[in-house]
Amino acid sequence: GLDLEYGKEGGSWLGINKRGKMAALTNYLEGHPNPDAQGRGFLVSNYLMDKDQDSYSYLKKVSTESHLYNGFNLITAEFKNLFELNKKNSGSTDMHIPGVKYQGWMNSGHLKEELSKQDIVCYYGNRGSPEPIHLKPAGIYGLSNSLLDTPWKKLLQGKHHFTSVVSDQSLSGDGLVQELLGVLNNEELNTPDPAQESQGDGYSKPMIQALSAVCVRSPHYGTRTNTIILIDAEGNVTFTERTMLNCDISKWNTSSFQFKLQV
Repeated sequence: GLDLEYGKEGGSWLGINKRGKMAALTNYLEGHPNPDAQGRGFLVSNYLMDKDQDSYSYLKKVSTESHLYNGFNLITAEFKNLFELNKKNSGSTDMHIPGVKYQGWMNSGHLKEELSKQDIVCYYGNRGSPEPIHLKPAGIYGLSNSLLDTPWKKLLQGKHHFTSVVSDQSLSGDGLVQELLGVLNNEELNTPDPAQESQGDGYSKPMIQALSAVCVRSPHYGTRTNTIILIDAEGNVTFTERTMLNCDISKWNTSSFQFKLQV
């Protein structure tokens, strides 16, 4: 989706390209942001278009310029089509296991190369540690408008709901997308939440209450887009986006795109 913040339009908050580079951005909740700070949306699009820097190096560069922006969290990733890599190197597809992201070679001589080809996920928040960190690709993380895995009630609720959905092996691909959209559209308020309230010093009480939901609804601000990205074991990507039309919460348009990761 496009970043439409007034006066700082451009870039995006979430995207993935055919080379397997993905980036996701959230704002950090602050009561008194700097009105003259640079827009944050290009932090995502610049990474996706960059052909030279890996995910960690890019965040390292961003960290040196972090003072130019209001608070943000940025995740960068590199996803590999290991199934195609295995076919090219082994000449066989016998190792494919549906639903498993990582494949392995029996030939121990390929082990080091295989490990170097695994997915890479990195995180940096300019209101936290000065250095980016590597995350475990095979893990479940929660990111809201504070630092990674900050235990706000809305984050804990959403993470629990998400975990239960992705653990359901009976779901089809379409069924998984619909269940995950349900996670993102939960309007239940998670109040009181002292941790979120203290970080939101400067916001009105009604606004803080509205922000306590996974799906935010308030008269002049709220959730207008949901995005689900699925990558299967063969490198097939499904990108589904549900977008509100004309600021009317009763009217939505859903688009879906499919493509295969390039080796």
